[in-house]
Formats: sequence, structure tokens, C-alpha cells
Amino acid sequence: MIRPVELIQRKRDGGELTDEELAELVLGYARDEIPDYQLAAFCMAVYFRGLNGRETYALTDAMVRSGDTIDLQAEIGRPVADKHSTGGVGDKASLVVGPLVAACGVPFGKMSGRGLGHTGGTLDKLESIPGFRIELSRDEFVDQVRDVGLAIIGQTAELVPADKKLYGLRDVTATVEDVSLIAASIMSKKIAAGANAIVLDVKVGDGAFMKSIEDARTLAGAMLELGRRADRRVVCELTDMDQPLGQAVGNALEIREAIATLNGAGPADLTELSVASAAHLVMLCGGGDLSDTRARISATLDDGSALEAYDRWVRTQGGNPDEDALPQAPVVREVTASRDGAVARLGALAVGTASVNLGAGRAVKDAPIDHAVGVVCLAKRGDRVAQADVLAEIHARDDASADAAVAEVEGAYELADDAPPPGGVILETLS
Repeated sequence: MIRPVELIQRKRDGGELTDEELAELVLGYARDEIPDYQLAAFCMAVYFRGLNGRETYALTDAMVRSGDTIDLQAEIGRPVADKHSTGGVGDKASLVVGPLVAACGVPFGKMSGRGLGHTGGTLDKLESIPGFRIELSRDEFVDQVRDVGLAIIGQTAELVPADKKLYGLRDVTATVEDVSLIAASIMSKKIAAGANAIVLDVKVGDGAFMKSIEDARTLAGAMLELGRRADRRVVCELTDMDQPLGQAVGNALEIREAIATLNGAGPADLTELSVASAAHLVMLCGGGDLSDTRARISATLDDGSALEAYDRWVRTQGGNPDEDALPQAPVVREVTASRDGAVARLGALAVGTASVNLGAGRAVKDAPIDHAVGVVCLAKRGDRVAQADVLAEIHARDDASADAAVAEVEGAYELADDAPPPGGVILETLS
């Protein structure tokens, strides 16, 4: 039996831990055999000393082995795709990517999470659809991926329980930001959930956890290495989060925008990212070269098959896919331009915070969500506007919250005489 204090001390002093030691530490904690205070000390030692590639994989593998696992390819008989984002403002790309991939005949199976702080969560968005079931049994999940080609659900309690415990501990011990621990947390869930091909969207900028491109590259590299060790095919996209993705920020508003995108009428940045991510996934699952695959993906937007895949998926999970069934906020306010000019900056963090304050997100873990409220940014970076033009719409529950959000969103916009140079949403692609 290991003595946790010896492992903590060794890591504190810059030493390495064996695969077996890391496994015993993680699995012992998952079984409540090792107390919180010792794992907290271990996390802080890792925060300051780091883990090498082998140690990070050993940690990841131990978290995977702490609960159930699913081998989707073995159960379905062909490769399955998944996508993960590190969290951003207005990021509804998974709601578009899943139907795009399914429309190309590639199964898409994803276990997702909720929003926290200024970043939105896929499950919260899906719960704005009347009747949609985010909780499926393991067998229901597998069957739906096989039969429908698409399922997005909440993480089951039996999947990677060690990660759930460890993340909660990191959240209250100032150790969330360590790259090794972030990478292990993300990849343990992806590996356990059973997909073979994974696209990882690492957000960079004002509204992201990774503020610099260098930090994003470091995290992407760590996750790519974990995917290689776990025999998964992985592509990492580093994407811009200096402004919200798309226009809509808020749950039902983002569902509407995802539907519009699947109809071929979505914002350019959301369409660009979704098509690129879907093309990588189809290619990783044996779909041919990238340019041909992108053409196939784009065709599903034109011929309606992507929207049909969305409709079939939502109905199968108990939801009403009709856009008119989505909740609507009773108060809509406009944010207008104070001068002629171009949008030089649109702060993602400020818009995300305004949306949370309206009730679209959670300031604390178990806070209720208002699915109808949010912000629609009609003018994005580089757009030219005239004085009094509408920059954004505030969708609110009451006048007081609308007034507060107008002030917050006004502060998110910076107008200038000259437009900034154009740039795409995808900054780099690593594989």
C-alpha cells in the first residue's frame, strides 16, 4: 500500500512518480481511501512541478479506469466521432457539427457538460428544447448512436468518477489552470466515452481560459500526446475567442442560430468552424482527403440533409425540433452605436458576463437557468456601422435586467475610424 505523503513529497521536490503509484493514488481517492487534503496537496505539487508526458498519461488512464468505459467502435462496428471545446462565449458548434457529421454517414456520440461562469454549456442549450432528454442509459446512448447516427447526452455518474471528484477539488484549491491536469481531465472523459476520432477546439483569447496562443499550443500538444498514447485519432483547432462565436449568446437563442446554420444561413464564423471541424472528423473516420470531405460537408447544408439529421436526432431524444417551440424572452432591448465607425473590438468576456447576469448562465454551480434570455451581437469585429445603428439585442426577463445588460454590452463594443484587419476564426490546426 502506498503512503500518499511520500508521493506528495517526491512530486513537491521535483521527482517522478511511477504509473503504478499514480494509479493507486487516483483510484484510492476515487474509493474514498485517500482524503481530500492529501489529493489537494498532490494537485498543488503538480501545479508547481508539473507532470511529464508519461505521468500525465498514467494519471489519465487511472481516471478512465476509475469507472465504466464504452468502446463505441466495438459495439457499433465502425469508427465514431466526437468533438470537445475548452469553453467559450456563444460556442454552439457541437450542435452544428454533430448533424453535419451524421448527414455524411459517420456516427457522432458525445457526452457533454454544463456551463460555468461566463462560458456556456451544451447541455444547458439542449435543455431549452421542450422535451429534450439529456439523460440516457448507457444502452440507450449506444443504440441511438448506432441507429440514428447522433447522440449528445450528459456524462453518466459511472463514467470517470475520479475526474469529477478531482475537478471539484481543483476548483476550490486554485489548481484548475495546470496544463497536465486540464489535459488529463478532458481526455479521460473523451477516452472513456468511446469515440475513435476526436476534434478538440482550444479557445484562445479574452473569453477563453487560454489567453495566449502559446498556452493554447501547450494544452493542445498535451492532449494530442494523450490521444496518441490512447490510440485515438485527434485533431486540435486553436480558435479565436476574443469575440463571441456567431451572434447569439444564450441557450434558446443559440439553438435558433444552430438551426439557421444548418439551413445554410448561419453566421460566417460559426459556419467556417463547424464545416472545418466536421470535415476533420469525417476524414479521421476514413472519409477521404480533407478538401473532398469539406465539399461533402458543405453539400449537406445545401441539400437539407444536415437539417434533417438535426430533426431526427432531436425527435429521437424526446425534443420538439420546431424553432417556434423554443422559449422567448418578454423584453427585447437594442444597443445602438454612439458614432459612425467600425467595430474594433467586441469583448467576449463582457458579453458572456452580461448573458450570465441576465440568467442565461450560472454564477454558482447549481443556479437555475433562464433558457430564453441572452444577447445577440448583430455587429461583429470589422463591421462598419453608422450612428444609431443596432449593435446588439438584449433578450431579458424584465426591464431592470435589460437595462443592466445594455450598459454591459455597450462597454463590450469599441468603435474606431478604421476597421481591424480581417481574420478567420481558426487560428491554427494541429494534428
